[in-house]
Amino acid sequence: MPTLDWIGKKKVVNHHLDVPFRVLEKKYTYSADNKSKESENKIIHGDNLEALKSLLPEYEGKIDCIYIDPPYNTGNDNGKEGWIYSDNVNDPKIRKWLGDIVGKENEDLTRHDKWLCMMYPRIKLLHKLLKNDGIIFVSIDDIEYCNLKYLLDEIFAANNYIATIVWKKRYQGAKEKRIVVLQEYALVYAKNIETIENLFIPASEELIVRNYKYKDEYFEERGPYRTQPLEAGNSMGDRENLRSPITAPDGTLIYPRRQWIWSEQRIAEAIDNHELGFTQKDGKWSVFIKQYLIGRDGVQRMTKPFSIIDDVYTQNGTREMEEIFHDGNKFPFPKPSKYVKELLTMAYRKKDAIILDSFAGSGTTAHAVLQMNKEDKGNRTFILIEMMDYADTITAERVKRVIKGFADKEGTGGDFSFYELGQPLLINNLLNEKVDTQTIREYIWFTETNSKFTESKAYENKYFLGNSFGAAYWFFYEKEKATTLDIDFLSTIKGKYEQYIIYADICLIPQELLQKNNIIFKKIPRDIKKF
Repeated sequence: MPTLDWIGKKKVVNHHLDVPFRVLEKKYTYSADNKSKESENKIIHGDNLEALKSLLPEYEGKIDCIYIDPPYNTGNDNGKEGWIYSDNVNDPKIRKWLGDIVGKENEDLTRHDKWLCMMYPRIKLLHKLLKNDGIIFVSIDDIEYCNLKYLLDEIFAANNYIATIVWKKRYQGAKEKRIVVLQEYALVYAKNIETIENLFIPASEELIVRNYKYKDEYFEERGPYRTQPLEAGNSMGDRENLRSPITAPDGTLIYPRRQWIWSEQRIAEAIDNHELGFTQKDGKWSVFIKQYLIGRDGVQRMTKPFSIIDDVYTQNGTREMEEIFHDGNKFPFPKPSKYVKELLTMAYRKKDAIILDSFAGSGTTAHAVLQMNKEDKGNRTFILIEMMDYADTITAERVKRVIKGFADKEGTGGDFSFYELGQPLLINNLLNEKVDTQTIREYIWFTETNSKFTESKAYENKYFLGNSFGAAYWFFYEKEKATTLDIDFLSTIKGKYEQYIIYADICLIPQELLQKNNIIFKKIPRDIKKF
């Protein structure tokens, strides 16, 4: 399989392992019913690379669906820095990060190299967070489409590519010199395509309504129908049995210009089953196929979603921002919530799905999720990450107004908690004592078991973390003093386990005794592994 290379790649391929684990600090909870209880919905302000890392202990392998709308790297900065008005890679935070990670090579990077360096470790962490049967949608335009496709092929594997959704984002031209570009894209990948065989069928009710537009006297029995041409294209070879005339309602014979796609016998069956329609223009008859939603066997067609979205435009997103903030320029060119909702309903109509957006922008993804929950009484949750300073004043504020209601729109209800990135857990390979012990315990448990920490009810000493698959874990840690694994500590252990993993500062038990009793000593904190 072809692979993509660029200046700086070697420095970022495994960079996600070196990203510091930071604590999430809750600042407030917003709720439609004014309750202050912590919400499952999260909006996180901070570098999305570090924020994604901070989600791993709770969410690794648990995210159902990811939608991201990363910078398109158009190179347009309009004289400003920062991605709210810009779509390049010149944000000061990203420039500093590139300098720190890539080093001197940073001076030779093109803007495309920089974009790939920025994207690679973030996609790696998104891949780790996604469930085995999860789906990711990544919006992009022509500038980085090819680079993104190769990058996703490398991280997700090319065989997990599902499709490219084409979004007709506007309905008229602009000032392009040559060809008017109307579209953007959303690349769609599975974590494991073998697990999503039936994920994309049937289509949402909204898609069915949009595509099966017509009704006739057989609606009660067959439902609505859509039309398809009966005339064959040039790809079919000449066949004599596809040229029989069809009788119009007034007895006129209708002949194909070249040939039909159906044989004379199949056409006769279609007429008997009312599956042909006729129109007359300027005295000339034409015939078309009426494909009913309900087949002749009485079973609804398993309609899959289409790869083209052409009924919602960028202007819809701008209009939404105008209605919410009374200022259409508050956040230029946001994705319309209807567009994001259509992507999400293509694949993940599961009512308790966890949906992640790590380039949250104005908060469109949360808007779409809240609308979905209101419409079908679902309990989907969202996690948004936004690195820019408008995370509270625009991203979170939009979600508040969607929950409460804006303009003439009724509120969706719901809630969210707002977080900032806090202290790093490790500083120079030493535990950061400003981090509370409970958070450290949760981190240790996750690194050992790859599962979320819950307090054990086992009758053990206070340093006990829990047991998993026969192994039991202790984190013997005190901020004020060094701890020692010795016979006295072992005497406080009550249960019988297949293996004992004990973290402490010092071990005074001989190695042969540790081995004999299936005890593994890990020195704090140097044996805490990266993930």
